[in-house]
Amino acid sequence: MSQFKPPEPKGAVCYVTGGTLIDGTGRKPAADPVIVLEGRRIKQVGTKTAIKIPKGAEVIDCSKYTLMPGMMDLHIHTMMFNCMTFHNHRVAQFEIMPHLQQMYSLFHAQNCFDMGFTTLRDLGMNSTRGLLTNELCAVRDAINAGIVEGPRMLVAGFTTITGSHLDLIQPRAMHRFGFNTADGPWELRKLARTNLLAGCDVIKTCASGGGGTDKEEPDIRNMTQEELDAIVDEAHAFHKLAAVHCFTTQAQRMALKAGADTIEHMVFHDEETIELIAEAGVPVTPTLLHRTDHAIELRRAHGTADFVLRKMKHLQPFCFETFRKMHKAGVRIAMGTDMGFEPDMGSNAGELAIYVELGMKPMEAILTATRNAAQALKLDADLGTLEKGKLADVIAVDGDPLKNIACLQQKKNIALVMKEGKVYADRRRGVSRNVVNVKPGDWKIVDYL
Repeated sequence: MSQFKPPEPKGAVCYVTGGTLIDGTGRKPAADPVIVLEGRRIKQVGTKTAIKIPKGAEVIDCSKYTLMPGMMDLHIHTMMFNCMTFHNHRVAQFEIMPHLQQMYSLFHAQNCFDMGFTTLRDLGMNSTRGLLTNELCAVRDAINAGIVEGPRMLVAGFTTITGSHLDLIQPRAMHRFGFNTADGPWELRKLARTNLLAGCDVIKTCASGGGGTDKEEPDIRNMTQEELDAIVDEAHAFHKLAAVHCFTTQAQRMALKAGADTIEHMVFHDEETIELIAEAGVPVTPTLLHRTDHAIELRRAHGTADFVLRKMKHLQPFCFETFRKMHKAGVRIAMGTDMGFEPDMGSNAGELAIYVELGMKPMEAILTATRNAAQALKLDADLGTLEKGKLADVIAVDGDPLKNIACLQQKKNIALVMKEGKVYADRRRGVSRNVVNVKPGDWKIVDYL
């Protein structure tokens, strides 16, 4: 469809210098890098000895820092009634109107952006007032229009059956508003089309039960193969991606058969299914950050039912073991956190530290949030690596994430955040510019009851 795009203006030339370059390709880091920008894109990548910077040129001096591609989180829910802003998420579902939650969604996205996550794939949300697809698409569009600062966002709409895991994010006895779930292939096609009409980039569906909801077991099948086939086919017919929530091996196999673009979550496994996933080359997003003891305790403090907390703790070792097995088998892994209720938005890079703890090399972990993520989104022609012709999504890190992956988790270490050649956060020595200026915990916690 590129023939329908207007020609891109070249823009001004700028030079970014660094101490070390991790370019996102997996190559050995380079010392004394120079990235030449022309407008939104990278014109050239080299070293100080190979690229001569003209006198009087605009230079962004990051020579004390490590340069990396902007990171990506491919599974996040910014529309969730997050613990950053609500004392009790279960109360907030009924007390907060979608219009206000839309503003919190932007706030959550901006917190991630401030921490070097230049791209988010938001996999949707529902509420006591129906799906929040329109509101979420509006957040994305406001960022794209330049009205507000924020990360690049790809937005999904829930397309699931009645009583599915994603339906049960809301209380079972709650009155449902509008066309939120569907049953049978043709009704699900209409729900997919309704979400696409709202402007979705991705269709999110659910083939199994899950971990974070009341009174529902993970091994419950959430739709038939015919229904899943219809949803994925509808997404592809509109040149969009289909992401499938899969906790079980049955769901994973269903997703592979339907032609899903990504498999969401690593929970249960068997050797044969892992081999099938690896052979198919379908990316899997692990979403381990919200499986940690820290995340469970955060949820406990914010009103999550004991049944859910016990279920999350029970699933924890299965998730970690499945990650180890999939990584060892060569499954394509693209970073995703499933952040929503917990942990705090902006702590996304904690997911990478878990990967390293479970056996990944730091470079491999970084690739899950850069090159691999871009490939999973089918945006690797523009994103994921710092190479000629790519969009200039660049971050500068105070520290070496190859020696200490945890350095990516502290805001003070994310010295610069650039998206498409424009600097949005700049915390280099002597400079103080943030996307979000309020400090964590300083904002008012909403609790109307």
